[in-house]
Amino acid sequence: MKTSIHRSSRGGRRSAAAVALSAVLALTATACGDDGSGAAGDKGADGSGKGKVVFWDNNGGVRTDIWKEIIADFEKENPDIDVEYIGIAATEYQSKVDTALQGGGLPDVGGVGAAMLAGFAAQNALEPLDDRLGKSSLNGKLNEDMVKSLKAAGGRDDTLYSIPTSANNGVLYYRTDLFEQAGLDEPTTWDKFYEAADKLTDKGKNEFGYTIRGGAGSIAQALDAMYGQSGITSFWDSANEKTTVNDPKNVAALEKYVGLFKKVTPAADLNNDFTKMVAQWDSGTIGMLNHNLGSYQDHVKALGVDKFRGIPQPVGPGGKRVQVSNPVDGLGLFKSSKNKDAAWKFIDFATSKAENSKFNEAAGQVPSNNDAAKDAWVSKAEPTKLAAEALSDGSTTIVQLPYYLPDWNTISKTDNEPAFQKVMNGSMSAKDFLDTLADQLNEAQTEWNEQKG
Repeated sequence: MKTSIHRSSRGGRRSAAAVALSAVLALTATACGDDGSGAAGDKGADGSGKGKVVFWDNNGGVRTDIWKEIIADFEKENPDIDVEYIGIAATEYQSKVDTALQGGGLPDVGGVGAAMLAGFAAQNALEPLDDRLGKSSLNGKLNEDMVKSLKAAGGRDDTLYSIPTSANNGVLYYRTDLFEQAGLDEPTTWDKFYEAADKLTDKGKNEFGYTIRGGAGSIAQALDAMYGQSGITSFWDSANEKTTVNDPKNVAALEKYVGLFKKVTPAADLNNDFTKMVAQWDSGTIGMLNHNLGSYQDHVKALGVDKFRGIPQPVGPGGKRVQVSNPVDGLGLFKSSKNKDAAWKFIDFATSKAENSKFNEAAGQVPSNNDAAKDAWVSKAEPTKLAAEALSDGSTTIVQLPYYLPDWNTISKTDNEPAFQKVMNGSMSAKDFLDTLADQLNEAQTEWNEQKG
C-alpha cells in the first residue's frame, strides 16, 4: 500500500509542477534573455563557434566573482565570443532548470553536478560530451575518479554529460582557540565530538558547541552523521534492492545527532541553509561546524588561519572513517543550445589547468584538472590537503549515494527536508522519518532496476 501511495504522490507532484511551469513560461524566457525555444529534447545546433553563450552558475553569489574573472580571461582569448553570466543561488538552481526544461529558456552552459545530473539526463536535456572531450587537450588531464563519478551519476550507458570542475569533500571545522581554552582534544572521533559539543555550550553567554543544518541541504549532512557513527559502508543491501538508511544502527545514530538541536546548537539552526550556517559560525562563538571544502576561504577571511582547523569527519567504530559521497560538480552543455561549439570552447577553457586552479583555489575545493591539483596552493590549504590524504590513505570508506536515480534530488530535498525539520523539533520520530525515506528510495530503486532490465 505504501508503495502505491508514494508513486501516486510523485505522479501528482509532477502533474502539478507541469501546470506551474506552463504558467511561468513567459516570465522565464524573458528573465533568461532567451527566445524560449530551448527546452528539454530540443536538438539545438553547433553554430558558428562565435557569438553569445549564456552560462548559468549553479552557486551564484558564492562563486560569482571567480566566474566573472574566468569569463574575462576567456573573452580576452576569444574576443569573438561573449559569455552572459547568470548567477543562480544553489537553493534555487534545481527549480530554475526544471522550469526551463519544460517551458524553454535553457542556457547554453550550466553547472551540472552529480546530484542533479540523472534528472536532467533522463529528460534528454544534456549533450553527450565524450567525443568533444576525446578531441580536446583536456583528454587524459581530468581526474579519472571524478569523471567516473559523473558518468555513473548520469545513469545512461556510461555516457559523460558533465565535465568535472571540482570535488567538495565533507569537513569538520572547529575553533582551535575555543578548544584550547576548554582543554579539549581535537574532535577526531565521534565521542570527542559529542564531548566537545556539550562542554563548549553556555547558552547564557550565547555560546554553542555546534551548529546543525536544518534548512536546505540538511539531508546529506544528516546522512553523513548517520553513516559516520553507524559504520555501515553501503547504501544498499547485498541484493542492491533495499536501502540501509533505516537500519537500526542508523536510526540510533540519527536520534543521537538530532538530539543536539537546541541543546548545544542555536535555535535558528532549524531553518539555516549553508550560507546562514557558515555566516553564523564565522561571526559567532560556536565550537564546530560540518560543511565542506567550499566554505574554507570564508572562514579564513572571517577568522584568519590561526583560530580554526578543517579536518576530515570523525572516525567511528573500529577507528574507521565512513563518509557519504559528496557530489562532484561540473559543467554541462545543454542539447538545446544553438551555439554548441562556442559553448564547448568555454567549458574547455574553464577546466584548463590555469582556470581550474584559479577556480578551486577561490572555492577551496579539489581541482578536477590533474595538473591544477599539483599547484602549490593545494598543499597550503590544509583542509583540502587533509581531505585528499584521507581519501587516498585507506582510512576512509565512502558510502556512494544514488545520484543516478532520477528522483534522488527530489526525494533528498523537496520530499524530506521539511520532514527532517519535524524530527528536529520533536514532532516526528527519527525512525518514522527514516522508514518513510527508505520506502521512497526502495521504490525509486525498483523502478530504476526495472528500466535497466
